[in-house]
Amino acid sequence: MENIRSFDKLFIGGQWMAPAGNGVIEVVSPVTERVIARIPDGSPADAEQAIRAARHAFDQGEWPRLAPAERATYLRRIGEEVRKRRAELEDTFVSEVGAPLATSSAFHDRAMEMWDDTASLPERATWEDRREWPGGHGVLVKEPVGVAAVIIPWNAPICSASSKMGQALAAGCTVVLKPAPESPVSTMILAEAIEAAGLPEGVVSIIPGGRELGEYIVSHKSVDAVTFTGSTVAGKRVMSLCGQNITRVTLELGGKSAGIIADDVPLDRVLPQLAFAGIGHSGQVCAALTRVLVPRRRHDEVTEAFAEVFRNVVVGDPRDSATHLGPLIAERQRDRVEGYIRTGQEEGAKLITGGGRPADLPTGWFVTPTLFAQVDNSMRIAREEIFGPVVGIIPFDSIEEAIDIANDSDYGLSGAVYASEDELAESVARRIRTGQISVNSWDMCTVEPFGGFKQSGIGREGNVEGMETFLEKKLIQFKN
Repeated sequence: MENIRSFDKLFIGGQWMAPAGNGVIEVVSPVTERVIARIPDGSPADAEQAIRAARHAFDQGEWPRLAPAERATYLRRIGEEVRKRRAELEDTFVSEVGAPLATSSAFHDRAMEMWDDTASLPERATWEDRREWPGGHGVLVKEPVGVAAVIIPWNAPICSASSKMGQALAAGCTVVLKPAPESPVSTMILAEAIEAAGLPEGVVSIIPGGRELGEYIVSHKSVDAVTFTGSTVAGKRVMSLCGQNITRVTLELGGKSAGIIADDVPLDRVLPQLAFAGIGHSGQVCAALTRVLVPRRRHDEVTEAFAEVFRNVVVGDPRDSATHLGPLIAERQRDRVEGYIRTGQEEGAKLITGGGRPADLPTGWFVTPTLFAQVDNSMRIAREEIFGPVVGIIPFDSIEEAIDIANDSDYGLSGAVYASEDELAESVARRIRTGQISVNSWDMCTVEPFGGFKQSGIGREGNVEGMETFLEKKLIQFKN
């Protein structure tokens, strides 16, 4: 595992500046457990400078006053500059997150799709709408909300940043981005792309840091909107802080999504996607399908088919093209996942395969793909987001019961329904309370509205609906 680039400055208001403090983030490889890069640890003083720059750029600068087509031109430039750096971004993602090469490539495909889509938003959106009512008429005008704080997680830094930042910029907002301390290098490379795109001064700042820095930013009175992706626990904290200033907030949080096998659909149509939908990226995906609901008569058949897939998954060095799954992001995350595996066994679920660390990988935070059978939906492993490669098979006796089980969750982010006919699968999908759900397939469509019901979040990201997060609506009224 090679070292990746270190940085000694922060990107504040479109310029590289020395940090206010001496704190350093040491980026640790989840494969070798060694430090591979160092980045300044952003402080409240750095955040203050970034927010002040964003505030001035919004209140006095040109960015929110540009014609939509002009903003679109800048966004296309960012996308072009990101493309130029794609090879380095992919390599960095493998190093700091431990994702296999194929996973890294797929994630960066999505990031490029997001920038392409974002660049078209300003010209696709409707910015003014004429209205009439008895005795009057007017114009409904959409305006950027102001300074946007963008808080992203470690598991997909460029995807998350591209989506959130792109939509905020398309709306005309200025942005302060705080990436997670586990994977900050990718976003510093993104900062170089933004610098090369030549945005006006003050429009974008990128300051890596931990929870304390994030809380300082989202609590700031000069921040007009917050968009956060992370755990539901952290999302509740962010929401409470935003409530102090009535700051607009969008939350994309956890999930415990269900993949439903509705009838006798052949397993060769199901397994290629459904098996990996729960363990891909080592299960570190909010939309992962970690509950697999199956007709009781097919429980053993489906369990053995999944087990065969899981036993043949190659866990190891993410730079090896034969590797399917890399490590978890950190030792604390591996400990958390192992704790849930113990809990599942204590609760009475049957451990079929996996459940521990690979014997041939003494270094690195690896966990083998883990399958539980005979899972009851009341168990913690069926109710709580584990964020690791752990899947539970839950039997049902009727499709009505399957729908009830799928909906009996604090979450509602993603899902999939597999059936012999698309019509049956769609009829079930329409009754599942979740933000996205696939029919006889599974995917995360992030260029269309993405987000969740219940404790999976508030609001949507993607397409025009995602940009609406960063817009206020003002009615200019006239008497007839």
